[in-house]
Amino acid sequence: MNDDALNDGKRDFLKGAAMLGVASGVLGAMAPGQAMAQMLETGIREDSSLAKIRKAGTMRVGYSQTGPWFYKDAKSGELGGIYKDAVDRLAKEMEIKVEYKEVTFQNATVGLRRNDYELYGSSLTYTMARALVADYIGPLWSKGSLLMIRKDSAARFKTLADFNDPGVTFSVTAGGSEEPRIPILFPKAKLITTTGQIVLGAEPVRARKADVWMSGDSDVLLFAKRNADWAMAFDPEHPIDKRPNTWAVRYGDYEWKHFLDFFATFMTVNGEMQRLFEKHMAVIGK
Repeated sequence: MNDDALNDGKRDFLKGAAMLGVASGVLGAMAPGQAMAQMLETGIREDSSLAKIRKAGTMRVGYSQTGPWFYKDAKSGELGGIYKDAVDRLAKEMEIKVEYKEVTFQNATVGLRRNDYELYGSSLTYTMARALVADYIGPLWSKGSLLMIRKDSAARFKTLADFNDPGVTFSVTAGGSEEPRIPILFPKAKLITTTGQIVLGAEPVRARKADVWMSGDSDVLLFAKRNADWAMAFDPEHPIDKRPNTWAVRYGDYEWKHFLDFFATFMTVNGEMQRLFEKHMAVIGK
C-alpha cells in the first residue's frame, strides 16, 4: 500500500472518530432513558394500546364480579381475585397504574369495542360468539362447568341424562358462556335467564322457579359451599364442557395482543396461575 492510500485511510478514520465523538457528546448530555430511546426503536405503532398505555402510565381494565376470579370484599369493598392479582402483576411489571371499570358479562365485549377499556380482565370463557367480536388472550386458564341443584331434588337427578328432559328448567346468567351451550348439551330442557352478576343465576333455583343452575366449576363449588343448607353441586368431581378461560382485547391491536399472549404464557408456564387459583379458592371458600 502506498503513502497516499495510508494517508487517506488515516483521514477517514479520524473523521469517523470525530463524528462519533460528537454523537456521543449529544447522547451523553441526555438522560439515560432519552439516550436509549434515541438509539433504539421498538417498532410499536403509536396508535397501539401498548404504546398509549406506556405513555399515559395508566391501563383501563374492565371486570365483572365472579369469585374467585374477580370479586369485591363484602366488608371493605376492595377488589380481589385470581385475575385481579394477575392484572396487578402485569401493571407492576409494566410500571403503570390500573383504572378498574365494572361491567356486566352481558356488556363485557361491548365495552371493549367502544373503547371503554383496553383489557377485559375478568373470567371470560370461550364461546364462538364472543370470539367473533373480541380477541382472546393466552389463554391464562381453562375451566369446565358444573350444575347446581337443590338438595331436596337430589333424588331426581342421578345422571347427566336426567337433566335433558322437557320437565327440567335451567337457569343461567344472560351473557354467560353457558347460555349458548345449554341448548346444545341439554336440547330437551327449558332455559330461563337472569341479568347481572354470575351468582344471580342461582336465585331461580333457590326460589324454585328453575331446577338447575349451570355455571363455571369454581363458581358453583363456592356458591354451594356457602349455601350448603339448601344447595349442592351435581357430581362436583367431574366438570363438563371444559373450555379456555382468559382475558380479551379488541381486534386489530396486534402489538398489545402479542404482548399479553406472552405474558399469559409466562404466568402459566411458571405455575403462577395455579398458585393464584389455589390461594383464592382457599380464601374465598372460608
